[in-house]
Amino acid sequence: MSVKDQVIAIIADQALLEPEDVTMDSTLESLGIDSLGLVESIFAIEEAFDITVPFNANNPTESDFDITSVETIIAGIERLRSEQPST
Repeated sequence: MSVKDQVIAIIADQALLEPEDVTMDSTLESLGIDSLGLVESIFAIEEAFDITVPFNANNPTESDFDITSVETIIAGIERLRSEQPST
């Protein structure tokens, strides 16, 4: 499963939607994901991709992780994965 498909599945699950209802330009807000759902999504992403997302739920606008759309979330995950040392 690609990063895109995994992220869309995680976000769809949090939004109680079908994956085909989530588009690359969807925002979490437009999908009905509130702040708690956002935090749960971040945890699910960290677990699925074995990464640490630099996101501060108390101050999301000052985070190094762009959550403005599904596309930016996917790009952020791919960047974080590429920065990890190879094992």
